[in-house]
Amino acid sequence: MRHRRPRRIRLAASLTVCALALGSCSSLPRNSEPSALRPFEPIQNAQEQLGPTPDQEPDLLLREFYAASARPAQAFQVARSYLASGVAERWQPEKEMLVVDRVDINTQAGASNEERTFDVRGSVIARLDTGGAYRPENGNYEASVTMRRQEDGQWRITGLPNGVVFERSELRSNFQPKKLFFFDPSGEVLVGDRRWVYEGERALDSALINLLMQGPTDRLAPGVRFGLPPEATFLGNEDGVYKFSGLASMSPEQRIDFSAQLVWTLAEADIPGPYRFEADGTPLAEGYTSLSTDDFAALNPELGTSSVSPLYALADGRLLKVSASGAQRVEGELGQFGDVSAADISDELAAVVRRQADHQELWTGSSELPWSAQLRGKTLTRPSVENQASAVWSVVDGRKVVRLLRAASGSGATVTDVAADFLQPIDRDISVLRLSQTGVHVAMIIDGRVYIGVVAVATNGQRSIVGVHEIAAQLGGTAVALDWQADGSLLVGTSAPASPLWRVEQDGSQLSELPSGNVTAPVVAVASGSTTMYLTDAIAIRHLPASATGESAFWWEVPGLQGVRSVPIIAH
Repeated sequence: MRHRRPRRIRLAASLTVCALALGSCSSLPRNSEPSALRPFEPIQNAQEQLGPTPDQEPDLLLREFYAASARPAQAFQVARSYLASGVAERWQPEKEMLVVDRVDINTQAGASNEERTFDVRGSVIARLDTGGAYRPENGNYEASVTMRRQEDGQWRITGLPNGVVFERSELRSNFQPKKLFFFDPSGEVLVGDRRWVYEGERALDSALINLLMQGPTDRLAPGVRFGLPPEATFLGNEDGVYKFSGLASMSPEQRIDFSAQLVWTLAEADIPGPYRFEADGTPLAEGYTSLSTDDFAALNPELGTSSVSPLYALADGRLLKVSASGAQRVEGELGQFGDVSAADISDELAAVVRRQADHQELWTGSSELPWSAQLRGKTLTRPSVENQASAVWSVVDGRKVVRLLRAASGSGATVTDVAADFLQPIDRDISVLRLSQTGVHVAMIIDGRVYIGVVAVATNGQRSIVGVHEIAAQLGGTAVALDWQADGSLLVGTSAPASPLWRVEQDGSQLSELPSGNVTAPVVAVASGSTTMYLTDAIAIRHLPASATGESAFWWEVPGLQGVRSVPIIAH
């Protein structure tokens, strides 16, 4: 569904309407303390209770140190308290922040009552990047740490590498995921940028605004617009008013867009509104002393989580519409097709792959456009229809990603290649490609592994998939099907009998095994609506409430499709 700015906040026609400038993006700072952590000042009483346990054995004290390393407040003050004098000042924790599955500590030979050296190892699962961005990684961590008994009899660390290492459990205990919002290239949709923020932050609102001012992560930046001028500064919250300076060069339209970003970033973090913003002494949005989500309702990033979309099913080559009364063949020419192998449906356009004797064809059409063949190949992946245009994506013969833009009238279409340089080093075929609801992210299955990328749009309209990286490596190449959920996570079906269905966060920070008591692998198709999840396993199409939990949750066959092995398709 296309989201448009609400009429209530539109500017008068006499004002100049100006798009956010792509060239005004400011880069994220490098070689500095992660921005999500920089402004944090924890409650002093809680801070005083943390630190080394008196008379603790050195190996146990070292474990305490790694747990304390997940508390970045006041330049990692708690973690520094485990270091000997001098070492604490020289240690540079901001060099890198690694998340490991667990920290293994073993004493090296030659230990004495006064000095010990430990081998520290762990399997790296992620890096917490500048600004709190979570980046999945696969690797090993190895380091040597030396500890000496001090004059007061207490053990302290006297030698260690720069950087911070902590366990996955400490990430969950000390940080919370929040979203910053930036506009997609069309300026019509807000795109979430997930960051991990330290729980000890007393001024969460200011921390989030500081992050927003710095712009999107380097991975997301090619797919969104960021129009703040370099001199833009957040001055803080004064008497309930968020104050800014350096915005004089921004057009009224740009200031309204920035207001929308601020409102939804704060609202999604459960910071109550309405909100008051001032820039250079005047209201940020001219004529509005305060703003709320009601002023930007059409940009609500949660719209898809509450609306109920129609359910379709593909069975025996025919597309059916599913309702409470059963499943009926869709009306019109589309309902006459009996050779459909895959489909996607949006408000503006539908696309199907039709089987032929020695090839496949991609057909598009709608209630207003005639159906016609637009693309052919030996194999075509399931089409993915853009939410913002009459355009369809597919992969021809596993390697060639294409975008088909249907003409506004008639049967013509423009087919362009999407740059996919990331495929060269991977050297495997794409079996599944799905665009996110915002159209900015793309999820793929390549050789049974799940990858996420960002869609970059050049000034000439050329698309490319950039920033591609693997998530959910723990699935070990068993992924068969995936689709986006309304909250931005992925629903992934696998061929693993013991764990055929998973929820994967978009940044790869968490994999959650979903109930699968009566599901028979492989799960070859998945779909997710606002209230219900659907899958097709080795036997039938099934559904389950999205709120269901526990291993014993039972998947039910879809009414009207009992005994029919079909593929679920949720319109968007």
